[in-house]
Amino acid sequence: MKTFFCDSEFAYDGKQLRSLFAYLKFQILGDSVVSWVGPCHIDFQNMVDGEDQLARSEIRGDRMVHFILEKFDTQLFSGVCLQRLMASLAIDLLREISPCQKETQELRRDGDDIFFREKKLSISVASQSPTSTVLHFAVNVINDGTPVATTCLNDFKVEPADFARRLCAKVQNEVESIVQATQKVHALN
Repeated sequence: MKTFFCDSEFAYDGKQLRSLFAYLKFQILGDSVVSWVGPCHIDFQNMVDGEDQLARSEIRGDRMVHFILEKFDTQLFSGVCLQRLMASLAIDLLREISPCQKETQELRRDGDDIFFREKKLSISVASQSPTSTVLHFAVNVINDGTPVATTCLNDFKVEPADFARRLCAKVQNEVESIVQATQKVHALN
């Protein structure tokens, strides 16, 4: 799995959740996780989560760190598992690098979302293309522009680019370890 952090900020609007985004935007071919910082505003026509569509949920934030993960030859079930793994790895990372140690112990994962008390830290969705599973995972950098009560990396005194690079590396290591685990077993007799 390849990783890439883009230093240029740009918005996430839902159109980036597609197969070959990393290849066409950054020339990163194959399984990958790419990241950048920027605002988020997802229009209803770009929403893929049926629950959000039914609830007419607004999904937006003035500054978030975004991740697009693409894994080829993978079913949607595995993509949802990767979402939850990413959320758990993000919590682990925040506990490692934040100087706010007491507060990070209160972070919890509920499905694919991360919460601090009742405030939401992340958003995530997975989808399937004909050739790959793609997911968007994002963490608030600031609390401005969100339609719900949120917490953010600034609250935990964590710099977004460093967080993004480290989380990409953690995801890369975990996915590569999972792939290796599938390659060292043989069929049952």
